[in-house]
Amino acid sequence: MALDKTLRDTIADAVSAGFDDQIAFTSALVACASQRGEEHTVQDLIFRTLKARGYAMDRFDMDREALARHPGAGRWSDTHSEAPIVVGIHRPKEETGRSVILQGHVDVVPTGPEHMWTHPPYAATIEGDWMYGRGAGDMKSGFACLIGALDALRAAGYQPAGTCYVQSVVEEESTGNGALMTHLRGYKADAALIPEPTGESLIRANLGVLWFQVAVEGFPVHVQEMGDGANAIDAAMRVTAALRELEASWNARKAEHPLFAGFDHPLNLNIGKIAGGDWASSVPCWATIDYRISILPGWNVAECAKEIEDHITAFARADSYLANTLPKVTFNGFFAEGYVQPEGSEAEAVLARAHESAMGEPLTAHSSLAYLDARVYALFDGIPTLCYGAKSRASHGFDESVSLSSLKRTTLSIALFIAEWCGLEAV
Repeated sequence: MALDKTLRDTIADAVSAGFDDQIAFTSALVACASQRGEEHTVQDLIFRTLKARGYAMDRFDMDREALARHPGAGRWSDTHSEAPIVVGIHRPKEETGRSVILQGHVDVVPTGPEHMWTHPPYAATIEGDWMYGRGAGDMKSGFACLIGALDALRAAGYQPAGTCYVQSVVEEESTGNGALMTHLRGYKADAALIPEPTGESLIRANLGVLWFQVAVEGFPVHVQEMGDGANAIDAAMRVTAALRELEASWNARKAEHPLFAGFDHPLNLNIGKIAGGDWASSVPCWATIDYRISILPGWNVAECAKEIEDHITAFARADSYLANTLPKVTFNGFFAEGYVQPEGSEAEAVLARAHESAMGEPLTAHSSLAYLDARVYALFDGIPTLCYGAKSRASHGFDESVSLSSLKRTTLSIALFIAEWCGLEAV
């Protein structure tokens, strides 16, 4: 049942009154440079912030062996983060409402050359309606929305009448193992909400993702004798061309999934990183390329990985040089299947009412071509998983930013969702 207008307005007033503090906290999060493996400082900040609010606290490390046993785990590499997972737990005085997982990730992608930013990437600069900075949109502002929503309920004299697990995870940008660790730790709730920057819309479905590296060996000679050598970089480029053929064949199958059939090119192969050679005047004897490719929901990730390996091997065996020096394929990150959030859940209906009350218009839904941690809760917990957040720009790019007015609306929407989903009790 929707909240009455008096309670709704009371919560809205509390969101407005606390919004300056929420933005200050968002700025503090953005100021923590938390690229992969460097998230300890921001996780310490979040631990202190949640503990100061009286939540029961849990902080735990990645369990590499447990992850290796789970089919949904990303592949471990020497760059895998060792930062802890932080969970703050609100328990009501009397458990009369439904429980919820409120989750966000604090790892961010590299900034690229900082001189190409209009503002320093970790300065959390505010201009007009926009806060600029790496992670401002994806997704530290979303995590701050969760705390802002809970703070607003408390300021209004209430707290959730159901258990709330506030989860701050890492490795979202590379393996998804942080979210999976909360699952392996045993956390479970009646629903989950993840405020990624979705443009004030609900994510209905997202693609699966694989990361892999191809290593090629060449035969080094002086460039004056180039014809007697074998250029590993050239060979790696030929492998990439072969993978483009696989990419095209997978996209030709997009009609297999109606939620992605309307995209021109839903499954993207990205050359994310390339290295090779040792000397400009020597034919290079090594090259590595790191790739990211997506798959449709319902496709088995292990079968897709084997198809990648088989495709590379078949190409290499037909190549005059690579036939004798087969490329090495290593899966070194995401190994994640996609998911679909079914329509018609009570959690979605509650969010729709909260959204319309906060935004003044009906909730919409769309499909995403990105990886989302929502797949953990949807696939492995089997619970309604609502990926829903504010408007942002340039995620993973220069001048990443988030709309402050959208953050305020989204915080109210999340607060109203928690109030109806969990129920309320007096503080």
